[in-house]
Amino acid sequence: MSADTAALLKTPLHALHVELGAKMVPFAGYDMPVQYPTGVMTEHRHTRTAAGLFDVSHMGQVLLVGDDAAAALETLVPVDIIGLELFKQRYALFTDENGGILDDLMVARRTDGLFVVVNAGCRDQDIAHMQKHLGGRCEVRPLPDQALLALQGPQAVTALSRLNADVARLVFMTGGFFELDGIPTFVTRSGYTGEDGYEISVAADRSVELARKLLAQPEVKPIGLGARDSLRLEAGLCLYGHDIDTTTTPVEASLTWAIQKVRRAGGERAGGYPGAAVVDRQLAEGAARKRVGLVGSERMPVREGAKLVNEAGEEVGVVTSGTLGPTVNKPVALAYVTKAHAALGTQLFALVRDKRTPMTVSSTPFTPNGYFRG
Repeated sequence: MSADTAALLKTPLHALHVELGAKMVPFAGYDMPVQYPTGVMTEHRHTRTAAGLFDVSHMGQVLLVGDDAAAALETLVPVDIIGLELFKQRYALFTDENGGILDDLMVARRTDGLFVVVNAGCRDQDIAHMQKHLGGRCEVRPLPDQALLALQGPQAVTALSRLNADVARLVFMTGGFFELDGIPTFVTRSGYTGEDGYEISVAADRSVELARKLLAQPEVKPIGLGARDSLRLEAGLCLYGHDIDTTTTPVEASLTWAIQKVRRAGGERAGGYPGAAVVDRQLAEGAARKRVGLVGSERMPVREGAKLVNEAGEEVGVVTSGTLGPTVNKPVALAYVTKAHAALGTQLFALVRDKRTPMTVSSTPFTPNGYFRG
């Protein structure tokens, strides 16, 4: 083990990944599985057709406890948290004073508080951010002894139902406490692949036991970070630090669906979060640039950082994520382009090794979502 590897954190499932033959790589300060012996393409296709198990224990889990927790959290996000019903989950964004995005997160209302899941790379700063701004109004309780598993794919419900049939009753973006074959968990029907599936918070000391029970199901195979990235990209979902960051606002990032009417100008609880003036102005007037989906007509994959030009060769944008989509079987990308070039069907060119690769502005997701809405 090199000195670099020794400094990396390990999830509770680390030894299991090694046992399963995973190729381990550094990611967000953790030693994480990028792929297993079958490879990224097979893992991607397996998740789209059956069920894949992901270790996402590197992400930050936090409980906000107290009667004032929802109102307090609304001072940091442009999202309706007060109106979030018991066992419902919602996507949210931490914004800064300029309307830039500090991180994206999930919030679920549980009987014991608001359950918040933040990105691994932003975890420590997000927890500090909440402790600083919310600590006087509610308890900010990090949950470092919880692991997090994601079971994703059209057959996830079949596999998980064998451990507890009641999980089938959940619909997209709802959750509950379930014993999975005797193991206490908090389960939400959500994920980051565009498929139906579940995210499972479980005590770290029982996470390997649960993972083995899931991997014993005939539908389930372990999936690494490589396929996680290609799956989320085909689903048109943003990756923090790439497609969204402090230089992008929710409006520029095409995430306005996450800002409920009650938090917009004229709404009952409008504003009151960092950067509200910037976001409200952009909601009213539009932003100078916009995140769009792109689909290529040639086989050349277009990667993050590729410049985008119009027919005349003028630079009009930049790619933030790109891959050859295994399901759609063509290059797909997320990019920021000027407002004038953001309309669906607009023809652009990505510069790849000084060659112009034709791309068309397209709607996302690039492959239909499989979410179960009841």
